[in-house]
Amino acid sequence: MEGENNPRSVAFHFDVMCPWAYQTSIWMREVRDRLDLEVDWCFFSLEEINREEGKKHPWEREWSYGWSMMRIGAFLKRIDPDLNDAWYFKSGTALHMEGRKPHAPEVARLLLTEMDQDPGIVEEALADSTTHDDVRRDHEIVTSLGGFGVPTLVFDGNERIFGPVLINPPTGDEAEKLWSLVIGWLEFPNLYEMQRPKTPLDLELIGNTFNPYIKARDWETRANPTP
Repeated sequence: MEGENNPRSVAFHFDVMCPWAYQTSIWMREVRDRLDLEVDWCFFSLEEINREEGKKHPWEREWSYGWSMMRIGAFLKRIDPDLNDAWYFKSGTALHMEGRKPHAPEVARLLLTEMDQDPGIVEEALADSTTHDDVRRDHEIVTSLGGFGVPTLVFDGNERIFGPVLINPPTGDEAEKLWSLVIGWLEFPNLYEMQRPKTPLDLELIGNTFNPYIKARDWETRANPTP
């Protein structure tokens, strides 16, 4: 059934660096394929949103972990949006499941080769200053709507939801059920937050799930307080 509460498209804002966004993206692809949704994979910079005063912006650095991976995605998206989707899946899986380092240029080149793409795209994307513009535009769109992290879903009419934040993304009918619950939030514009408190067992499960990412990351995770 189509209608206001059954959107047929969504912009999914992500940063490859985020283990939570990666988990949600697996669920989003399942929902997309089952319900024939249109998903626009858009960018959001955790490095910029959590930047310390006085530090360089990611677009001012020669190489910046998440930002540069998204610049590669932006370059690929111009060729074919599906390539940006494939790049996010490939680089996200490398980081969050396999413990590899897609944020290192030599690994990024190898991943592109594994995608049957030209590894020279890494250098092309970084040489093209307008890929900064593409990533920054997506980032500023969602922050102008109050976005503060990923995953953030943006629907028609600038309706937006942070989340769902999960591990062990559901599949099949359960994935569709979660989608129904998520879009149900759109009926309540002043419902801002609902959260499940985490027990020690929850934290242990999350830690085990994120272990490949924790081993592979070369940055110190930090997050500013959310609004």
